[in-house]
Amino acid sequence: MTDVFVGAFKHQGDRRPAMAKSKSEDKPKTEISDSRRHAGMQKVFGFNWSDLARWTSFIKLLHRPSDPANLAVLRILYGMLMTFDCVLERGLSYADFEWGSDDDCRFPLLHFLKPLPLAWMYVVYLCMALGAFGIMLGLFYRISCFMFLLPYWYIFLLDKTSWNNHSYLFGLIGFMLSFMDANRYWSVDGLIWPQIRNSHIPLWNYTLIRSQIFLVYFYAGLKKLDLDWMSGYSMGKLSYHWVFTPFTYILSNEQIDLFIVHLGGLTLDMSMGYLLFFDLTRPFAFFFGGSFHVMNSQLFSIGMFPYAMLATMPLFCAQDWPRKIFRCLPLSTKWLLPLDTEMRTNPHCVYSKEIVKPEQANDKLAGEEKESPPQVKSPPIHSNPQTYHKAATLFTIIYLTSQAFLPYSHFVTKGYNNWTNGLYGYSWDMMIHSWSNQHMRVTYVNKDTKEVGYLNPKAFCDSNRWASHSDMAKQHAHCIAERLKKFGVKNAEIYFDVWKSMNDRFQQRMFDPRVDILTAEWHPFKQTKWIQPLLIELSDWRSKLKEIETNLTADSKNNNNADVVFVADFPGLHLENFIQEDLTDTNLTVLNGQVIVELVDDKKNFTLGPDETIQVPSGKFHNVHTISDTPSCYMYIFSNQSDTELYQRVDELTNILNQQNITLESFANGSEVPDIPSNSTINSTLLENNETLDYYRTVVQEQLQSEKESNITSWQKTQRFFLKKYDAFSRSFTMTAMALESLVTGRPFKEMLDKKMKDEAERASQDPSQDTSYVDDGYDDEIN
Repeated sequence: MTDVFVGAFKHQGDRRPAMAKSKSEDKPKTEISDSRRHAGMQKVFGFNWSDLARWTSFIKLLHRPSDPANLAVLRILYGMLMTFDCVLERGLSYADFEWGSDDDCRFPLLHFLKPLPLAWMYVVYLCMALGAFGIMLGLFYRISCFMFLLPYWYIFLLDKTSWNNHSYLFGLIGFMLSFMDANRYWSVDGLIWPQIRNSHIPLWNYTLIRSQIFLVYFYAGLKKLDLDWMSGYSMGKLSYHWVFTPFTYILSNEQIDLFIVHLGGLTLDMSMGYLLFFDLTRPFAFFFGGSFHVMNSQLFSIGMFPYAMLATMPLFCAQDWPRKIFRCLPLSTKWLLPLDTEMRTNPHCVYSKEIVKPEQANDKLAGEEKESPPQVKSPPIHSNPQTYHKAATLFTIIYLTSQAFLPYSHFVTKGYNNWTNGLYGYSWDMMIHSWSNQHMRVTYVNKDTKEVGYLNPKAFCDSNRWASHSDMAKQHAHCIAERLKKFGVKNAEIYFDVWKSMNDRFQQRMFDPRVDILTAEWHPFKQTKWIQPLLIELSDWRSKLKEIETNLTADSKNNNNADVVFVADFPGLHLENFIQEDLTDTNLTVLNGQVIVELVDDKKNFTLGPDETIQVPSGKFHNVHTISDTPSCYMYIFSNQSDTELYQRVDELTNILNQQNITLESFANGSEVPDIPSNSTINSTLLENNETLDYYRTVVQEQLQSEKESNITSWQKTQRFFLKKYDAFSRSFTMTAMALESLVTGRPFKEMLDKKMKDEAERASQDPSQDTSYVDDGYDDEIN
């Protein structure tokens, strides 16, 4: 069996003298049993207990010479994927949108981290991309790792709103590779320095990265033991995606969501690391794990993550599997493949005494070869651990210990605990929590004039992720206060009223709306007191809420496209709400607790208890005060009467067009105009509202476009996918060249950027298909 975490060293092995006679019959049965047990352990794991019994033996084990071929393949795939990632998810293709405005609020992990001027940010991205490409080629490998990692972690730590588990994993893999000898096979460095070409690498190179991948799977499974996940509330309605079509023949959508998505995902994550470990089960891991990652690439917009996890799977196979494949390839491909020569020794490994020649013999051999033609010599090797070997062993232990501890370190970093525990981005709690944002209100108070004002929540930040984390809310409040100074508000108070739902629960407050966030205490190692607790006690209501929503959806065709929002609030607080004018039929029903509904303009109050309903007027403010001792629960059921009437008139228009033999396409492009009967609803509406048919023509155009998108072929989707990626790379090259030109010539980069934006807008106006002003962040990697 091929070992995974250790691996048998089959090239040299232990060269013990052959025994002339077997003496097993003279050994006690206990010794025979122990030897067989050790042999079995050696076969399965690649090492014996004796290798772990002593510190020196353990060091020798981790530095056992190993084949570099498998690790080289991972290096190439990782470098290639990270080159793509630099352009897409890291943001080279849209860096001008991400870092171009000085007014945008930033959320760095460390407050002293600041973005560079935009032109220099392109230089940072360029260094990162060149470093990733150098890793792939194995060209100046250590320098390439440094060029990639420094910009990568700088950009990663610069913006917490973009943090996620897989971006953290990419950085970890790069960090590990920078310490490894991954350039000893199939690399440009091997051509430049032949003495390192095709040389052994220490076993800990495999042990470290395999253990990391195992932890990712296993901890992801442990996190899915959460009751929300096991009950099917974390990732609802995925069953409607086309990738689950084969399951719909035997299971309902609800069963697919529960048994395939949730329980199946839990089982896969918990078992994947073990399945990859053993030769017998590895084919099952490749099939189920490969299917899982391919499906994820279609289900979610998560950039290179599925492909990176696919790239790590062969790492668990035999260390020499690439050599076996290369030997079967035709001779015409040999120019591209690495030389299949005998492996050289590496001073980073520890060899047996039989391999290490006595120093005197080496000196004698060196003296004899002084007059011989120059040859590539390997550096001296050792049979006993040296300083490097001890340091590498300590590094391996410390790294793996930290990775085992960090996902459950939330009892230390209490300030980052909100409704979910721990610092986001490295807990491996992938897809455990789904969020719904219903309402965000940002209020400022001018302490000098007592003036109260309200801000658009996205006034200084396009992302709303800050609203889920107290540390970013604190940063955002300080940023807003600084921006308000430009508008004469020198001394401000900032209040956030954020309503969210996690895993299909009630919409509830995230922060205490009575607390000035600017002066509120926050500390990374102390619990944040102004975070409102998640109302866990109301979790059992979710089945009832789902039933209400299902019944409402079933009746929506006869109920004016009705929709529902479920709200829960804390005692002593109130919700201030405004109903839009087109929501003419809005009812509030209390499900639990007691509230007072205050109609502000009418100056009337109504006290409601469970199962009591009131119609809320549209176009006006109202307040809902919770007066019960326990949290109140209520729901809004509303319908958009304007949209309903519009769709009815469009249906009537469609019938008129059919009667007059006019196609929807002809009406939409304006080539044919129908005669509207005087007794039709559309005609009276046109007269009453002073409208024209252009309004309906726009609606029909949108419907036709939506129908066209739904009928697009797989080939067209594939073309669109690759065209977008081509445009992203093309734009990246153009913008980087502009930045370099600006830095070299001294021409203002903003002036060059404005000109390019103007040119792009002109091309888009002449030919919409040439519009390249989109932002492709790598999260739209779906061909579905």
